[in-house]
Amino acid sequence: MEKELLAPAGDIEAGYAALYYGADAVYLGLQKFSARATAANFSEENLNEFVGYAHSLGRKVFVAVNTLVQEDELPSLLEQLDICSRCGVDAVIIQDLGVARIVREQYPELEMHASTQMAVHNKEGALTLQKLGFSRVVVARELTLPEIKEIAEIPNLETEAFIHGALCYSYSGLCMFSSVESGKSANRGKCLYPCRSCFKSEEGEKHFFSMKDMALQADVLKMPVTSLKIEGRKKTALYVAAVTDYYRRILDGKGADVSREENIKQIFSRPWCEFHFKGRDKNVIDRDFVGHRGLFIGKIEQVDKKKLLFTPKNTIARYDGIQIDVDGEEKPFGFSVQGLRVNGKNVYEAKAGEKVEVFLPPKTPFLKKGQNVYLASSTQVKAAYKYEKPKSGEFKQRTGIDVEVVIEANKVKAGCGKYDAVAAGKWDKAEQPEKVAETVKKSFAKTGDTPFELRKLNVENKGGYFVPVSVLNELRRELYAKIEVSGKVSALPEQPAERKCGKAGWIVRTDKADCLTLIDLSDVAEVVYLLSEESRAEDLSSLPKGKVRLSLPAVCRQPEKFRNAINDFLAKGYKKWEAANYWALNVLPEFGIDLSFDYSLYMMNTQAVEMAREMRASRVTISPEDTLENVKKLARNSVLPVCFDVYQDVPLFTSAACIRSNPCKSCPRGEKWIDLSKSGKAYQALSKNCQTMLFAGEPLCFAREAAAIKADYYRVSFVYKTYSPEQALKIWKKVRSFEDVDGYRKANLERSGIF
Repeated sequence: MEKELLAPAGDIEAGYAALYYGADAVYLGLQKFSARATAANFSEENLNEFVGYAHSLGRKVFVAVNTLVQEDELPSLLEQLDICSRCGVDAVIIQDLGVARIVREQYPELEMHASTQMAVHNKEGALTLQKLGFSRVVVARELTLPEIKEIAEIPNLETEAFIHGALCYSYSGLCMFSSVESGKSANRGKCLYPCRSCFKSEEGEKHFFSMKDMALQADVLKMPVTSLKIEGRKKTALYVAAVTDYYRRILDGKGADVSREENIKQIFSRPWCEFHFKGRDKNVIDRDFVGHRGLFIGKIEQVDKKKLLFTPKNTIARYDGIQIDVDGEEKPFGFSVQGLRVNGKNVYEAKAGEKVEVFLPPKTPFLKKGQNVYLASSTQVKAAYKYEKPKSGEFKQRTGIDVEVVIEANKVKAGCGKYDAVAAGKWDKAEQPEKVAETVKKSFAKTGDTPFELRKLNVENKGGYFVPVSVLNELRRELYAKIEVSGKVSALPEQPAERKCGKAGWIVRTDKADCLTLIDLSDVAEVVYLLSEESRAEDLSSLPKGKVRLSLPAVCRQPEKFRNAINDFLAKGYKKWEAANYWALNVLPEFGIDLSFDYSLYMMNTQAVEMAREMRASRVTISPEDTLENVKKLARNSVLPVCFDVYQDVPLFTSAACIRSNPCKSCPRGEKWIDLSKSGKAYQALSKNCQTMLFAGEPLCFAREAAAIKADYYRVSFVYKTYSPEQALKIWKKVRSFEDVDGYRKANLERSGIF
């Protein structure tokens, strides 16, 4: 099967570089709703020309509209989707269910691709999204080759997988670290990457969560997917050119070129790994250093205060960038080479294998023999990736329009569909009536900067009148302005009328039933119990069966391990269930159960809630990273009952990368808590069964704000961490009175917005 090579473009220059070096398709973002919001991204004008150029080459363009959208932003969302439609993009990449509903109902001409932010990590999740109308699914980066193959075998569903670039420690879409810490949400495209920070533990200070870069290299040929995706919408055109060129050669049967690999590492690279492609691998974290290292070119052989001596493995030149690993520093020491000597002579360039002296800048830190030297910037490499691009405006796309012009004795009228313009006057008979139509055509063919081109013109001039060119030009400008201003008129898909709210109920959520023994469950509307692979019905014997709702986890790499438990609970009469990821909807019965959505399915707008209702949900849960104003709007306008978490230990991230230092072969894989700290803040990492979750030292508590939100249900969660019955009762009583507990975080509920 011929595979699509999909390259990133943070701006139009990177897009042109990607196409020049062999990308079959390019993905990019607009000015809003892009998960790489800090990239330059594309204006409508740039997108229009770029799509026109790409299509002229037989290539495709996908636009990432892959962030969560708040209620007040829906009109702006329509504007961005209008741009995608006008410019003729081939697909939009989506995370938010509300965006998916709008595209499906209002923009059927746009294909829907499920973003990696939707955390599709098994076949069941992919099947659910296919039923919703997605033609392609971007699989989670954490998957092994057999897992990818299972999803890729789904009939009539395209699959896309990352093959190169930066990795997140968390499953994409399940990280709230940056959002809870600073309001800069990864789900909104503004992640500050706090995971790459240095944390203290009993092992010392390490970058426990700082991932290496993915680089599958020649193993991409084993990938069974439709599309091979390069990460890098925040990278330069030079980087995009080098990586696209490298993988294009591999796919074309020319092999993995070592010199081109070195070029990529010099331009930008952390250490490389294959993540879990060949099976679970612990060697995917760079605990000692962060950021761009460059290409390893040698080790320091001699050093003093003014210069160092080493033998480079590659050519280096004056003004190249050098970086050196320095003991005790989390980032390498870097500087621009201002002077080189070979055999005591000043040179502009030193060849590989020549012993070279490099002059050091002032305030150089302590360096010593044996430290690694990296080439982090090379003028030679910068000059190696030139690319061609079209002239500005050469591939501007225009919409063909049909115009009719009717000339009468005292007026002339121009029309296009429902739009028209009229010019009044008194026209004389033309000396050469046969030439009037030609004059009209010349005038109306001048479309200028409008997005139109004249496709067909019909001129009716029964009286043979002459109309001045100035009048025709003004008439044309007026008509085209009306069409241009109007554009595509979009509206949100309709929703049912507003529901009526009753008295709010209280829900308690747990994964350990014994912590609820002191709470009066007769005062509880519902008990949500988080299942694990080991859960059995007898675990819930102390809970009132009629009030129990069984919750399936957000991450499940082997859904088949849950099937027996699900069937057992169903057979015993448990009819209430909760989904935290799309996979759950494909393993639960389509009918005969009461299904709610947990917060990780992200309800931030009423269109998403309506989509949930269409997916047979009876209730939705508001995201803990949402803002107070938006939460109030959802609680007021939702077509489904809304649940609001008043107290919980929210996972800052969930990861398939292991934090433990011990070898996998000797790992007990049971539950282990690891205390961490960063900048005076405490954290706890939970390591269990090859999965890592990070929690803040303090819970999220929104009790003080909850009464004003007017939710249908308020929920108190005792999940993941261990609570004694006495602790749970104390917290329960306090938040039930809308009082905050001691020591808490408010996340974005006390901020003006998620930036």
